[in-house]
Amino acid sequence: MTWDAATKYKLLLEINNAIVKETTRSGLFNRLAVEISRIFPFDRFSINLYNPETESLRYFAAAKGISPAGISEGERPVTKGAIAQEVIRSRRPLIIPDLGTHTFWESVRAMKTAGLNATLAYPLIIREKVLGSIHFSFVQCPPNLEELTDFIEDLSRQVAVAVDNMLAYTQLQSVNDHLKMQKDYLLSQNEDHTDFFCADPKMQSILEQVQRVAASDVAVLVTGETGTGKDHIARRIHHLSPRREALFVKVNCPALTPTLFESELFGHARGAFTGADRRRVGRFEMADGGTIFLDEIGELAPSLQAKLLNVLQDRSFERVGENRTIKVNFRLVSATNQDMEKALVEGRIRQDLYYRLNTFSIHIPPLRERREEIPLLVERLTAAQARKTHQAEPAYTPSCMEAMRRYPWPGNVRELKNLVKRLVIMHPGKVITPGDIEGFLHKSEPEPVRKLMRLAEMERRYIQQALEYTHGVVGGPDGAAALLGLPRQTLQYRIKKHGLNPTPRRSP
Repeated sequence: MTWDAATKYKLLLEINNAIVKETTRSGLFNRLAVEISRIFPFDRFSINLYNPETESLRYFAAAKGISPAGISEGERPVTKGAIAQEVIRSRRPLIIPDLGTHTFWESVRAMKTAGLNATLAYPLIIREKVLGSIHFSFVQCPPNLEELTDFIEDLSRQVAVAVDNMLAYTQLQSVNDHLKMQKDYLLSQNEDHTDFFCADPKMQSILEQVQRVAASDVAVLVTGETGTGKDHIARRIHHLSPRREALFVKVNCPALTPTLFESELFGHARGAFTGADRRRVGRFEMADGGTIFLDEIGELAPSLQAKLLNVLQDRSFERVGENRTIKVNFRLVSATNQDMEKALVEGRIRQDLYYRLNTFSIHIPPLRERREEIPLLVERLTAAQARKTHQAEPAYTPSCMEAMRRYPWPGNVRELKNLVKRLVIMHPGKVITPGDIEGFLHKSEPEPVRKLMRLAEMERRYIQQALEYTHGVVGGPDGAAALLGLPRQTLQYRIKKHGLNPTPRRSP
């Protein structure tokens, strides 16, 4: 073949027309391999991408002439590829007709072992930037070496443009995917986050702490009984922080089973396992630039705590089915209804994880310890629910308000909010008396018994009564989870923990 200017132009144009419609790295690489093999034979073909920040290489896609076991999607030190390193450093081609003259390089010795005897390597340069290198290797040195090297030099410039365009395209696609993921996630956040009202000095002090800590980027651990408003405090920290424009991503820790843990938090590649028909972005990647909220962290299985600790320490992870490291920048807020000091002693929480979570702690007292603000809460919650449902606000007699003030509220603000919702729906514009709320309030034990009752037993009774009220139905709009204001998975976990056995009542 004569490699004159007209011939080279025609061949390069054919290659360009063949690859221009490719939209994936693998598609572009495979099409290049097919088109180039029609022009000249080769025994090995690869394209390396160079990362100057980490001084590392990784394959652009796959490689021809290398066994799949020898191809990694991850980064490798540039020193492991002596030929690529020399080409990238010098920004000039490296032509080795006889690899036997360069066996002082370990990578060349490996090529010789594979039966290769000659190699041609060229830098991929665009706008004065080295993207990486392109390599062709041969068992026998090509006879028309001089003409071939001139053609590949022109080819390398065309490939550099194609690779740069593909990298830009995939980056734009990634940005679009991330924006779509943010939109989908925000649309899924349909929880009611009514403003946090407070009149008690304890709560005013807590809100002052929130205001101060929000401006920093330290990890915050929010503690308190179920229903006290830990979720709201976590969201308030985020919305008062410099990260407010990014996502607040909530993770329900009790629902993280060992089989779902990595896929849920780190995401997975398409085809990573059976049923993975598309790539999934994990919660930590969603929270990049924003806040990740680990709700009920005290109930995370000990076997999963080490994996969580790694990402909290390194701020990096790998998707399931990928070897590429993803770095993320997030603010950490966590919450628990457990006594973490006791959990440490009992070995239910790792010490290193606890100190990673607890740079700054905020404890929310239960509603029974701040009874004086119950009338204000009832008033504000009633007004908010009436606006939401377009109903007239009911009024409360003094005796009714006093009954609510004296009630111990084992479900805390969440239980109070659910009661107000039902009253607004069932008695719009009417006067609420103690008789109207008696059926909704749990029978109260004598004060000494309440003081001695363990929180776990109180929680168990509360869940049991909710299940009785809903006839054993857990999920759905009329189920116990909705009544208690809990995610269905969380309630199922606690039902199992307390040994309860809900049996939905069949219709007669």
